[in-house]
Amino acid sequence: MDAIDDLLFTRAPTARRPLLGLTVLVVEDSRFASEAVRLMCLRSGARIRRADCLENARRHLAVYRPTVILVDVGLPDGSGLALITALAQATPKIEVILGMSGDTTAKADVMAAGADGFIDKPMDSLTAFQSAILAHLPVNRQPPAPRLVQDERISPDLIAYRDDLTHVAQLLKDGDEGSTLDYVTQFLGGVARIARDHDLDAAVTNLAQIRHKGRDPLQGVATLSQIVQARIAAGGPV
Repeated sequence: MDAIDDLLFTRAPTARRPLLGLTVLVVEDSRFASEAVRLMCLRSGARIRRADCLENARRHLAVYRPTVILVDVGLPDGSGLALITALAQATPKIEVILGMSGDTTAKADVMAAGADGFIDKPMDSLTAFQSAILAHLPVNRQPPAPRLVQDERISPDLIAYRDDLTHVAQLLKDGDEGSTLDYVTQFLGGVARIARDHDLDAAVTNLAQIRHKGRDPLQGVATLSQIVQARIAAGGPV
């Protein structure tokens, strides 16, 4: 770290910046979701690094050890549960291991894998984000009481939203194999909820239901692709 890093990230937490001194690694493939976490870390005083897949997360962890790691369950090269299990069994252990998913039914699997806690996506509340981490930190990592509660809602940059949609559009163009559609519905559902894009979320849900019933997904894919292309052209939810 340079001199500025040394000054900012070795200081004790404060009531206004309760995560000061912490380093957070977020393992998340969505740029939009990662941007939300980045903004919450910035406002909380934490330093953040990002890995967009399991392979990159392992590369990060081979070089440095964060204080907190947030692991999305659905990643492009496998399940985040495998990483959570490995981290929970490692010595020394990362202080706080949190699993994340837009599917609340994943909580049981996340906790069984050894995580300290679970974050239900989308998380856009600064207070909830801070509390999810502070709940698992030792006393010497806690900010002084009373903590300044900021009921702030985080709105990520829509450029990151468009980047995520462009990524999905390419996946849908390249093929509609079952594994691809599994990933697209999981990924895009989370992005739609963060953006509060109800029409996109409904199209994702419709495609998932069509596939669950064993029906031909062609029409559902076509409808979803049209909405994605419209969002890309508009630069955000319409």
